[in-house]
Parts: sequence; C-alpha cells; structure tokens
Amino acid sequence: MKKKKIIISISIILLLGIIGISAYVGNYFYNLALNPNTPKDMIFGDDEDDSLEVKEDVDWLIEKSNYTDRYITSFDNLKLHAYEVINENNSDKWAIVVHGYTSEGKYVSSKAKHLYMMGYNVLIPDLRAHGQSEGDYIGMGWDDRLDIIDWIDYIVENNPDAKIALHGTSMGSATVLMVSGEELPSNVKAIVADCGYTSVWDQFTYQLKSLFNLKPFPVMNISDIVTRIRAGYSLKEASAIDQVKNSKTPILYIHGDKDDFVPYYMMDELYNATNSPKEKLIVEGAEHANSDLVNPKLYWNTVNNFLNKYIN
Repeated sequence: MKKKKIIISISIILLLGIIGISAYVGNYFYNLALNPNTPKDMIFGDDEDDSLEVKEDVDWLIEKSNYTDRYITSFDNLKLHAYEVINENNSDKWAIVVHGYTSEGKYVSSKAKHLYMMGYNVLIPDLRAHGQSEGDYIGMGWDDRLDIIDWIDYIVENNPDAKIALHGTSMGSATVLMVSGEELPSNVKAIVADCGYTSVWDQFTYQLKSLFNLKPFPVMNISDIVTRIRAGYSLKEASAIDQVKNSKTPILYIHGDKDDFVPYYMMDELYNATNSPKEKLIVEGAEHANSDLVNPKLYWNTVNNFLNKYIN
C-alpha cells in the first residue's frame, strides 16, 4: 500500500512537471511570435529591422496625400485605424493596402502611392495590435480577415459603386488570401498577394526549424493550445491555402525566388490550390517583401495589367 502511494505521488509530481514545462514552452513561443510587446530580434536577426518590410518613404502619405484617419470597431470590440486617401479624379476604384508582420500601415506608403497613381482611392489599415489599432495579440491574418471585411463594408457603405482591389504583403498577403475564401460583396474584384504563407501552422513550423532546429511536435501542438486560450484562434485553422480553395476572386501571386523568410515554394502551393482565376509573378533575386524594390518596373507593370483585367 505504501509503495502504491509512493508511485502515485511520483506520477502526480511528474505530471505536474510536464504540465508546467508545457505551459512554459507554449507561452514562450506564443510570446515570441504573437505578443506584440515581445521583442522580435530573435525572429528577424541582427541584420533585420523591426519590420519585415523596408521602411519606405512615408512622406507621401503623411505629408502630401491629405489623408483622413478612419476608425471602425472590430467584431471583438477593438478600435481599428486606417489611413484613407481619396483620389483627385473622383474614381470608384479602391485599393485596400495591407502591411506585414510587426509593421504598420504607413510603411506601405510606397505601394499605396503606386496604386493611387494608377487611379485608385486607397485605404491603408493598421492591422490589430499594429500601428494605431488596438489589440493584445497578432492575428497572423486570421482574425484580421474579418477586420478587412469590415473595412470592405465601410467602403461599400460610403461608395456602393466601389470596385475594390486587395493588396497585401507578407502577413498582409496571407490576410487578403484568408479574406478571399469568405463570402464577399461583388465590389471586390481582384487580389494581389505578395509573398504570403500557406498557413500559420506551416509558417511557424518552418521558422521553428530555421531558428531552433526543432521538429513541430510537440512545440507546435503546445503552442496551438496556448494560442487558442490566449488569442482565441487555432494555428491550424488560420490557413490561407484552405481559404483560396473557396475563392471566387481573381488572385495575382508574387514572390521573390530568394525569399527564405516565407519560403518561395509556398507560392506554388497556394497557386495550385486556387480555383479562381489566377496568375503568378516570380521576381528573380528578390528576398522577402522586396520584389517591388528589386524590379519595380516588372512588379508594377504586372500588377497594373492584372488589375486592369478586372477593374476599369
């Protein structure tokens, strides 16, 4: 009897130890990846900026565009911010320009300016927990897809004849791809997805191997449980590749062949899974999120030609 009690006690101690270690591991990786207040130096490395995207010239947006600050309330009661720039030609064409991981709307000013010069009104959201938008976790595109739909509804409410293009980079690309699988108003005509990942699970698995040389089990499984508890969504359900299977919206995929942050092969996986009209552009020599900087003429000519097929 005494021996049995000892075995039970040891088993309980071991179980509590496993639970404690699992909680520590799960929260560590959650904070590293999804807590906006945790430094991301380990993810980006010494040679990277705090943002995935080059901090492009923001003068056009902040100093010259005559933008208006817009705000909406999200499904979970967050105050979300966007910059709105109305084109002087009174166009019904709109572009929602979506930034990447740990960035913010003003740092896609260059892309927004190009679309503005193409005749579009531009709306540039700060995704939840980025820029001026509220939020205590990074949505990785999943909760953000619902926020973008709210911004689409905002545009349509104020301009029922709006013809809308979505343009996203990196996490912004995954966001607009996740949007594509939802029921969207007919106003949404086309999507440009620049270096997006197939799913949050796939992207984190790739980074886990790249940064820590770890296999997905059990870290990903534990982190998924913590994410469900703390952020309310699953790393597995946050899937762009599942969403594009249901897309009815034409999609242009863009990826640099030297991208080792969101691996280049993910573009082909997304492209092959897409059932709506689709095109792809491979930019030779481009690393992550800089295809437009490596070959701007090719990039913007391709974007312009693609959008003109569906928006005029």
